[in-house]
Amino acid sequence: MTVEWNEQKAHVDVIDLPLSKLYFNPSTHRIRAQRSHDAVKDAELDQNPWSGESQDYLRFLLQASPTDTDLRDIEFDALKDSLEEFGQNDPGLVTHQGIVVNGNTRAAALQLLHKQSMRVGVLPESFTWADINAVELSLQLRRDHRRDYSYINRIIAMEEQAALGRTPEQIAKEFRIQVRTYHQERWILATIRELIKRSQDAAGGGLRLVDWEGAQERLKELQRLYVKLETLDHDQAEILKELRLAAILLNFSKTDVRYINEDFLKERLEQKLLSAGPAPEGRPEAKPTGVMIPGLGVEVPADSSAVADMKALNDRLLRAAAVVRSRSEGPDLGNEAKEQAQSVLDDAKKIFDDAIESAGRSARLRKRKQLAPARLAEACASIDQCVSDLVQARTSRSLDEEAFDDAVIKLRGSLLKLAKQAGRGLHDPGDGVAWLMDAVATEGRQ
Repeated sequence: MTVEWNEQKAHVDVIDLPLSKLYFNPSTHRIRAQRSHDAVKDAELDQNPWSGESQDYLRFLLQASPTDTDLRDIEFDALKDSLEEFGQNDPGLVTHQGIVVNGNTRAAALQLLHKQSMRVGVLPESFTWADINAVELSLQLRRDHRRDYSYINRIIAMEEQAALGRTPEQIAKEFRIQVRTYHQERWILATIRELIKRSQDAAGGGLRLVDWEGAQERLKELQRLYVKLETLDHDQAEILKELRLAAILLNFSKTDVRYINEDFLKERLEQKLLSAGPAPEGRPEAKPTGVMIPGLGVEVPADSSAVADMKALNDRLLRAAAVVRSRSEGPDLGNEAKEQAQSVLDDAKKIFDDAIESAGRSARLRKRKQLAPARLAEACASIDQCVSDLVQARTSRSLDEEAFDDAVIKLRGSLLKLAKQAGRGLHDPGDGVAWLMDAVATEGRQ
């Protein structure tokens, strides 16, 4: 088989290798975010990736759902059924030592089917881990691969490629995306890492990368809104960013999150959240007037009071979510602590739900107010286009005059109905409505 990496090609032999001689790859991008499912096993995986316990953990993660590792992935089951019915169509790929580079999920499925071997291509012994990772990406990012990387694992792979010194243009080409999409994904990953850090307690426990799987579209819409507003009003952009992140954390739908926009702030709905949100933890700290950049001796302005308050609210929600989602059951994190944290999240969700519902009602009211003028503007555009079409039809002597006359009669009827409704209840109509009413009155006299 031929493998490609970094615009190079290598031809490797395909052999039939016993599954017992294969090792799941702890560095595969497919389950990079999901490794934090169990902190103890993840640490053991770093220390001894080839032990039976570590390999069993990798096998479990390869079968788990990317968004909820406690559940079995339906795509894994579909792959297993396909292998059982049709067999292995394409060979996997392993290192010279038997570590699976491409085909980890297939290997796990074949083991469940009690198959004895797997067809694999074997990379040269000279391949470095950088070469191996590049080969994996090249194979997995083809359009015909059987099972996509999860969203978080995909953007982690982009980050790792950047760390290897590759340019945004090269990475965008490799992942078949536009450069601006690459920068968007890097912004999202940096934001997620910041939220994970903010969610951590003194013992280091906090949210995990996998906790943000499933939020792809909501995070992308947040990034677009933030970029649009950041250059116009930094504080407004930061407040909306914190509000939307909190709503995403509380698992509001994409439609609900969209209501958190500039109009949300104009109606001061964020004040409702702050006043009724989770109580501050401990004594409030004095807000700094500036932040000193280490090594430069330059002070830049700190967050405004409104931004700092919103971040403090979000921090409390992040820490509560980390407690609820933690798998630890030690003396420092029992059921009582989880119940208290869940209560914080439930209360916050109710408050957010009320605020979003209020924003939704206001948005629907604004839409109704703007709907009639917008419809009329569309009708004007259609009439303007009709003028052009009429000229062209007469020039080419192709006008259906009878059909055109019927259409004009319908227009007259529509204008009569519009005038009747537009003038209802108005003592002092504007110029446009006054003209329309006069035109109808003239039509009536005729």
